Amino acid sequence: MKHIAILGSTGSIGQSTLSIVESYPERFAVASLAAGRNVDAAFEQCRRWRPRVVSMATEELAAALEKRLREAGISGIETVHGTEGTVHAATLPEVDFVVSAIVGVAGLEATYAAVQAGKTIGLANKEAMVAAGEILTAAAREKKVALLPIDSEHNAVHQCMRAGDRAEVKRIWLTASGGPFRTLPLADFAQITVEQALKHPTWVMGRRITIDSATMLNKGLEIIEACRLFDLPPAAVKVTVHPQSTVHSLVEYVDGSILAQISVTDMRLPILYAMSWPERVESDLTFDMTALKHLEFEAPDFERFPCLRLAYEAAERGGAHAIALNASDEIAVEAFLERVIPFQGIPRTIEAVLQATPESHPATIRDVLALDEQARERSREVLARAGRDYAAAHSGVAIRS
Repeated sequence: MKHIAILGSTGSIGQSTLSIVESYPERFAVASLAAGRNVDAAFEQCRRWRPRVVSMATEELAAALEKRLREAGISGIETVHGTEGTVHAATLPEVDFVVSAIVGVAGLEATYAAVQAGKTIGLANKEAMVAAGEILTAAAREKKVALLPIDSEHNAVHQCMRAGDRAEVKRIWLTASGGPFRTLPLADFAQITVEQALKHPTWVMGRRITIDSATMLNKGLEIIEACRLFDLPPAAVKVTVHPQSTVHSLVEYVDGSILAQISVTDMRLPILYAMSWPERVESDLTFDMTALKHLEFEAPDFERFPCLRLAYEAAERGGAHAIALNASDEIAVEAFLERVIPFQGIPRTIEAVLQATPESHPATIRDVLALDEQARERSREVLARAGRDYAAAHSGVAIRS
């Protein structure tokens, strides 16, 4: 029996994890949850799973949850809040496996604390590896902790790499759907709307990751994550556009063999793989082989998707530049969703922030968070200028240089 801590329990990964626990009650049990701001969902999860600890984003939300639990006659659940609460949930002595699925860098401290506490980690939060991967992987080596990717692409690589020694790997191939604008003429990118960018052809995801898929910045973050998870240089991490999203990733070995991982497009499978590792357990997540009638692979267009180029540059420089890539994208995507900047304003913002970022390599999580906040402030400064220019251009007012 493995006791699970789920950081980000009310999100899609958290809910999928709970469905796995429900399907395998003899293997998994819920020990703790970090539920963010959703009191209603947290209450229902407490009623169903009776965790020992639940962490909410703020003291007020924790108090509201505690009140509802008390009124429902549910006892024995400790309600905590904030970063300290999430750390507490992740490091309970009985926790065996931590699902790190809090979006952004908000769950970084808890994930690092769980590594230090010797917990096996299921990583569904690529931002943690992008911002602090150098620190997390060093701590994991020291504590002999497994960092098991839940992202479908990295999970696929992890599975394929079990077929040979690390020294036998020549390169890995991360597959990308190409998003909604794979075939859109570059000349039309200036007219891309928020509604168009939110229509992903394959996956149903949150708003930020859907926009990141449209710009292919999501794949850029995965490049950096792959470098750190698998100890590879950026040149050995390639991207191939695969619109069918059937092959989740590939590993190429030095003898020329290429192994691909193929499965249903259901996040429960990589979650189950990580939670069960090093075993494999039987599931009903079977793949219909007739779906392999038509498979396409093509090189990504760096002119159409400049975020990929920026990601490779940040991967080469590491440290503050990887942090700035993630932070500036998060701020720029929000500005696009609020219609402050156009779609192409996202890579322009990221590039401006990267150019303004000095070389630095953080030694602690506190350093990472400080650099993250600096990058966000630079992003806001860039966007303030860009927003004024964009508003002026769309109101017919000439833009002054």
